[in-house]
Amino acid sequence: MTAESMTAPVAARLSFLDRFLAVWILLAMAAGLGLGRLVPGLGDALAKVTVTGVSLPIALGLLVMMYPVLAKVRYDRLDTVTRDRRLLILSLVLNWVLGPAIMFALAWLLLPDLPEYRTGLIIVGLARCIAMVIIWNDLACGDREAAAVLVALNSVFQVIAFSALGWFYLTVLPGWLGLEQTGLDVSVWEIARSVLIFLGIPLAAGFLTRRLGEKAKGRAWYETRLIPRIGPFALYGLLFTIVVLFALQGDAITSQPMDVARIALPLLIYFAVMWAGSMALGKAVGLDYPRSTTLAFTAAGNNFELAIAVAIATFGASSGQALAGVVGPLIEVPVLIGLVHVALAARRHFPQPTAAATERTPDEEGTAHV
Repeated sequence: MTAESMTAPVAARLSFLDRFLAVWILLAMAAGLGLGRLVPGLGDALAKVTVTGVSLPIALGLLVMMYPVLAKVRYDRLDTVTRDRRLLILSLVLNWVLGPAIMFALAWLLLPDLPEYRTGLIIVGLARCIAMVIIWNDLACGDREAAAVLVALNSVFQVIAFSALGWFYLTVLPGWLGLEQTGLDVSVWEIARSVLIFLGIPLAAGFLTRRLGEKAKGRAWYETRLIPRIGPFALYGLLFTIVVLFALQGDAITSQPMDVARIALPLLIYFAVMWAGSMALGKAVGLDYPRSTTLAFTAAGNNFELAIAVAIATFGASSGQALAGVVGPLIEVPVLIGLVHVALAARRHFPQPTAAATERTPDEEGTAHV
C-alpha cells in the first residue's frame, strides 16, 4: 500500500457501496423494524423454522455474509498469525477474562432493578463474536488471516467455556457478592452445533473455494477475477440478515422504547470500552494497524446468534432476556460500523505493517471492500 493511498481521505478510498454502508445499514434496520411492526404475524412466520434456535432466514443470511470474506483469506499465511503469541494471548484475555467481567459489571451497575434484561446482557457478554466481526474487520482493512485464526480460537473456547462462565457469572459470582442468582441451562453440544453451522460451513466453503479456484485457474485469476465477483455478496448477506433480524423483533423493540434505551446504555459503554481499549493495547505492545484492528473488533463484537438462541431456549422467546439479546445487534451494528470509519481514520498513527501483511490485490488496495 503506497504512502499516498494511506494519506488520502478515507471516503476517497472506499467503493460506492462501502462509502454509504452506514446509510444502507440504517435503511435495512428501519425496513426490518417497519416490516415487523406493520406486517402482522411476520415475526412468527420467520421464526417458525430455526437452526440451533436461530431463524433459518437469519442463518442463511449469516452464511452468505461470511463466505466471501473467508474465501479471501490467504490460508497459506495462517502460520504467521499462530506464531504471534502477543496477539493470541491478548485476544484470549480480552475475550474470555475482561469482556465478560466488564459486561457483568455494567449490567449490575446500570440495570440493578431489571433482572431479566441484566441476565440477557450477561449472556451477550459471554457469547464472543464468530460471525459479523469478520465483516467489520474486513471493512476496516484489518488482517484477514488474523481474524480467521482469532475467530477459530474464540469458537474453540466458546464450546469449552461458555457454559462454565455462564454458571460462574450468573450463579457463583453473584452468590459471593450477595446478589441475586440465576441459572443457565445450555449444553456443550448446543454451543458446538452453533459454532459448526455459523463458522464451520462458511470456513470450509471459503477454504475449498480458494484451494480449488487457485488450482484450476491460478492465484492471479482468483484474486483479480473471482474475488471481486463474489465480494459484494458479503454486504448483501449482511443487509438481508439485518432486515430479517429486526423484522423478527420489530414489534417488541418499537413498543418498548424505554426498555430498549435502558438496555442500550450499558451496551454502548461496553462496545466503546472494549474496542478503544483493545486498539490502544494493540498499539502499546507494538502490533501494526491490521492486527490491532483485528484484535479490537474481535474483542468488541459479540455472537448475538448464540446469545439469542440461548436466551430463547432457557427463558422463552417473549422473555426480557431474549429482548436484551435482540437489542445487542440493534446497538452493535451502527456502533461498530462507525468504529470502522474511526479505525480507518486512525491507521496512520500505527506502525506500518510488514510487506506480507500489506499485500493486496489491485481491486482491494487502499479500499475497504467487503
